[in-house]
Amino acid sequence: MIVSPVLVFVLSLVALWLSAQSGSYLRKQRGTEQPSEREDLTVTLTATFTLLGLVIGFTFSMAATRYDLRKSYEEEEANAIGTEFVRADLLPSADATKVRALLKSYLDQRILSYTTHDTQRLEQINASTAQLQTSLWSAVQGPAEARPTPVIALTVSGMNDVLNSQGYAQAASWNRIPIAAWALMGAIAIFANLLFGYYSRRPGPKLTHFVSLPLLVAISFFLIADMDSPRRGVIRVVPQNLISLSRSLSTQ
Repeated sequence: MIVSPVLVFVLSLVALWLSAQSGSYLRKQRGTEQPSEREDLTVTLTATFTLLGLVIGFTFSMAATRYDLRKSYEEEEANAIGTEFVRADLLPSADATKVRALLKSYLDQRILSYTTHDTQRLEQINASTAQLQTSLWSAVQGPAEARPTPVIALTVSGMNDVLNSQGYAQAASWNRIPIAAWALMGAIAIFANLLFGYYSRRPGPKLTHFVSLPLLVAISFFLIADMDSPRRGVIRVVPQNLISLSRSLSTQ
């Protein structure tokens, strides 16, 4: 599992730069090559770069889809909580007050789950969320058993949507790009930079040589890892809908 997009950028940049340098060293050790060999190498290099571009584009599409899915589930979760807060009016007065108070506390925990990055703190938030979910279900279960009417059933259905939406959002945050995909993409990138270094006619491996291609590929890896990471990095899902709902409920 990818932990830090910055770590992905640094490791990939170093590995790809070393690959290019290694290719340049092998080219220097081999000496002069025949024109036919140069043509074959050109075809191989072009095909490798094309394959690398396709793999990076496909992996980026996977990361972007997962990012959009997390945003969509955050919106659905805010809508479910807001709808259930309104439906609480259908319950008896005492039960309605209890459900609204629990929903506000639950909403605060859900916002924290998006904005908190500390692992231990997240475990505490998840535990509090699970307890609140049990309390919320119990708060509507009692009135439903006492008065099994269609109106009360509507409230129970809304609470079910609240609980399900959190599960969908959690599953979306766990859905990451597989390690095998990262390994294959990294192997193709290393091979491409090795060929790039071997193909280059620049004399002598220097520190500044062959930086452009490894840097561009490393930036692409960073962008993919950043979008694929739900809590680390620059591009993250901001719970705007949940925050807006919290502000709206606090004025009521």
